[in-house]
Amino acid sequence: MTQIRVGLGTCGISAGGEAVYQELVEELKKHNLEIEVNETGCMGMCYDEVLVEVVEDYDNYLYAKVTTDRVKSIVEEHLVKGLPIEDWIVKPGNGQAGDNFLKLQDRIVLRNCGHINPTSIDDYIEKQGYEAIQTVLNTLTPAELIDKIKNSGLRGRGGGGFSTGMKWQFASQSESDKKYIICNADEGDPGAFMDRSVLEGDPHSVIEGMMIGAYAIGADEGYIYVRAEYPLAIKRLQLAIKQCNEKNFLGNNIFGSDQNFKIKIKQGAGAFVCGEETALIFSIEGKRGVPRVRPPFPTDRGLWGKPTCINNVETLANIPWIINRGWEAFAQKGTEKSKGTKVFALAGKIVKSGLAEVPMGMTINQIVFDVGGGIKDGKAFKAVQMGGPSGGCIPASMGDLRIDYDEITKTGAIMGSGGLIVLDETTCMVDLAKFFLNFTQNESCGKCTFCRIGTKKMLEILERITMGDGKEGDIELLEDLAGKIKSSSLCGLGQTAPNPVLTTIKYFREEYEEHIRNKKCPAHNCPALLTYTIDPEKCTGCTICAKKCPTQAITGEAKQVHVINQDSCINCGQCFDVCRFDAVEKV
Repeated sequence: MTQIRVGLGTCGISAGGEAVYQELVEELKKHNLEIEVNETGCMGMCYDEVLVEVVEDYDNYLYAKVTTDRVKSIVEEHLVKGLPIEDWIVKPGNGQAGDNFLKLQDRIVLRNCGHINPTSIDDYIEKQGYEAIQTVLNTLTPAELIDKIKNSGLRGRGGGGFSTGMKWQFASQSESDKKYIICNADEGDPGAFMDRSVLEGDPHSVIEGMMIGAYAIGADEGYIYVRAEYPLAIKRLQLAIKQCNEKNFLGNNIFGSDQNFKIKIKQGAGAFVCGEETALIFSIEGKRGVPRVRPPFPTDRGLWGKPTCINNVETLANIPWIINRGWEAFAQKGTEKSKGTKVFALAGKIVKSGLAEVPMGMTINQIVFDVGGGIKDGKAFKAVQMGGPSGGCIPASMGDLRIDYDEITKTGAIMGSGGLIVLDETTCMVDLAKFFLNFTQNESCGKCTFCRIGTKKMLEILERITMGDGKEGDIELLEDLAGKIKSSSLCGLGQTAPNPVLTTIKYFREEYEEHIRNKKCPAHNCPALLTYTIDPEKCTGCTICAKKCPTQAITGEAKQVHVINQDSCINCGQCFDVCRFDAVEKV
């Protein structure tokens, strides 16, 4: 039977997916076509939204950039006449990916995203949903289950990369009358949207992963700590939990066993520091979200003083697949010390922005150019920023570096949760470091002096440098402060906050020196260090730049060469943006 899927993740909705969905329903009614139209989550191809997939008996046709204007043609040509519109199709109808973005991926976590209706538990069940938890309950002891997860080599996907099986083992060995498992969905990195998309597109896989983890450690209660800024994810999670309760998948004696398990949702208020597990625990308890000294670790004393295991969304979504396919299948993927796959949110100056799940061991160049389609507008690839505010920058010269926890860490960056921001030649690395340090300085809870004051001092230095007031010794002072902040901060926020600064100094020190010594920004990005001029050979005297100039710094008669008065120019860049003849230059 033919059915239609419309991508209605946050990206699809923001691109007009709901209007496309309604238009499809109306057009099908006009032609008396009894074809089911379902919503689905994000397939990862955010750059091609709205996505509409026509699923027939043997063929799938994925239409990209669908608008309400295109719906009528798709219905009349494809569904009525049986003539797919090839120019609008990304993936040919034989199931073979004609687009490298899909073809080069290995989808475990994203296996169902874009293919099932996230609001239907039956759709999930048809894809082996909840088979893994039943296998675990019926055939494995908690110790046997933990061994399988340890043997798989799964490491935590939240950033630290700690062995998931070992964490479960520690929680299992802690003696207590009550234990908890928590899903950390407090995704706070700028440019990261992996967890959100999984929760929106396949919430049941995360719930099933929590069930399995709860059985492993002996927990009967779980929390999903999710950002309140993710309303669609929360809505679909609430529905998924309700459906599980109705089927007795959650509650007492789940699946006819003696295992009890229930899940609650806790909405976070958007504090970045609450991604740190002890701060997250305080937040669930209704306290101020600040980190505490460890040990004791949460696996010994966590939520309300009870042993607690915290795993992130991506980690938990891997678990059912590992049980269903076998730990050996997972361990065969990836590198020696980094098994399986990794989901990345591709953002920045990349052609194909979106979500991509690739095998561990793929190189940065392969992700940027083969999967992501390269750099926008033909610009030169400069670097990638990985790991969000806690991560660092890896230069294009290291593009052959493999995606592996240990290899990435050696560069001074970290894998992080999976944000990968691509930078081109127009990116100023000093300004980028300032952006991320500004973020972490604002998000610091203030408990540690070095984090609270040290990041502020570092930010002040970076601001001076980008304003043209840098001085000799600033780079060394940044490095000195960074070392003290890293060694003296209590939690991961402070310990990693200097990483963007340290890695940009390490790989792009000459940019800092150019800012300080010559008062110039090589990327032509810092306004205070720019000078705008007009090339007399290119200027046509169209007067557009003069009309847009907010300070009337540009003078000249129509059809005559214009001139910029540097004393009046505020370096706003509007003249550069509006010139159609490339006559305005930045120096």
